[in-house]
Amino acid sequence: MITILVPLANGFEEIEAVSIIDVLRRAEIEVVVASLDENLLVKGANGIEIKADVELKDVSIENLSMIALPGGWDGTYALADDVNVQNILKDMNNRGKPIGAICAAPFALNKAGVLKNKYTCYPSVEEQIQRDGYMGDEKMVVEDENIMTSRGIGTALCFALEIVKKFKGIETYKAIKSGILADSCN
Repeated sequence: MITILVPLANGFEEIEAVSIIDVLRRAEIEVVVASLDENLLVKGANGIEIKADVELKDVSIENLSMIALPGGWDGTYALADDVNVQNILKDMNNRGKPIGAICAAPFALNKAGVLKNKYTCYPSVEEQIQRDGYMGDEKMVVEDENIMTSRGIGTALCFALEIVKKFKGIETYKAIKSGILADSCN
């Protein structure tokens, strides 16, 4: 079974998180939404609350196919500072498992030491990451080895669709892309 972890921290970007969760579930991919602590109700950057399925410490990476981090600065800083998130990122990278991050969240990947040579993120976040390889707006989604990154809210559907393509193939990708009218994703 394909299982993708979406960890949420207070201050996460709601559109990015919901786009990932929704599109993956449309593709019949199991999505585990995890909070960083025992409070399963996590508040996004714009005050929208999402109830997580589990606390992150209770997630076993043995069963995970991928981890996908939504952005939002406060949420990203929390993901970058959370020992469990950082350990999961390092462990999944060591196993060659896919890791995704959108908007500011590549910052958390960089802190874990898993960000590869080519990446994209929200404009200006690359200044916080302070490393070469930033692809800017060349592509909506950049893949380098097992790492997938994207730019922000406007690319969230494309990011989620690329995850669908990776795990469910081109036909499912095309069907969902067509069904949600995401023609701008390529």
